[in-house]
Amino acid sequence: MKIKSVMKKPFFVLAILTMLGIATVAQTKKPTIAWVSIPAGTFTMGSPTSEINRRSDETQHQVTLSAFKMSKFEVTFEQYDLFCDATGRSKPSDEGWGRGNHPVINVSWDDATAFATWMGCRLPTEAEWEYAARGGTTTPFSTGNNLTTSQANYDGNYPYNGNAKGEYREKTLPVGSFAANAYGLFDMHGNVWEWCSDWYGDYSTSAQTNPKGASSGSLRVLRGGAWYFNAFGCRTAYRLNNPPGRHLFDQGFRLVSL
Repeated sequence: MKIKSVMKKPFFVLAILTMLGIATVAQTKKPTIAWVSIPAGTFTMGSPTSEINRRSDETQHQVTLSAFKMSKFEVTFEQYDLFCDATGRSKPSDEGWGRGNHPVINVSWDDATAFATWMGCRLPTEAEWEYAARGGTTTPFSTGNNLTTSQANYDGNYPYNGNAKGEYREKTLPVGSFAANAYGLFDMHGNVWEWCSDWYGDYSTSAQTNPKGASSGSLRVLRGGAWYFNAFGCRTAYRLNNPPGRHLFDQGFRLVSL
C-alpha cells in the first residue's frame, strides 16, 4: 500500500498511531454551543408575597451578578450523545420522543456536571438562572402575569391562576419551539427542568453578590418547570429540588461558559 493512499484515510492513520502508542484516545468532536451574553446587573430574586402560588422558600432579596454567557438552548440529545460516545457513558433514554434536537432528559445533576466539565463549562448558579430567565421582568413569568401553551411546553390542563386551559403535549418538544425571552434565551419556562449548580437551601435575606447557594446539603436545585408539570411550577421564582443522583424524564440542563 502506498503511503499517499494511507494518509488520505484519517481513521486508518489514527488506528495505526494508536497501535504504536502515539494516539490512545479516539478523537471525538465536541458539540458547538450557541451562547447568549447576559449583562451584569442587580435584581430582586424571589417573589413578592402577593404573587399567586408563591411558596415560602422564595423570599425576596437583592442580588448583584457579574456578566456571564449562558447557552441559548437546553442541552440536546445530539450534544449529549457525543459526550457519551467520547467517554463511554451509557446514553440516557429519550422515552421514544426523539433524540437529535430534543432536550436531553433522564440525566442526573452528576451527569449534567460531568458534561459541563467535559465541555469546559459549568452549570448556572440558581441566581444566574433566575436573572437570565427574568430578562428584566418582575412578573411571575417573563411573558407577564400568565403563561400559555403557545408560549411554553407544560401541562395545559393546569393553567395559571384560573386562566384558560391549553394543550398538554405529554412529551418534550425540540428546543427553540417557542419565542425567546428578552435576553434571547429559549425554553426558560417549561419543556424540561434545568439543573443548577447550587445545593438547595434557604435564601439569605441580605443583599448578595454572585451567590452560589448553600454551602452544603442533600438536594440540588432545578428551575423552569417542564412538559409534565403545571403552569405555576414554570414561574420564574419557583424552586424545585431533587437528590443529585436522580434522573427523570422531565429533567435536563443548560450551560454557563467559564
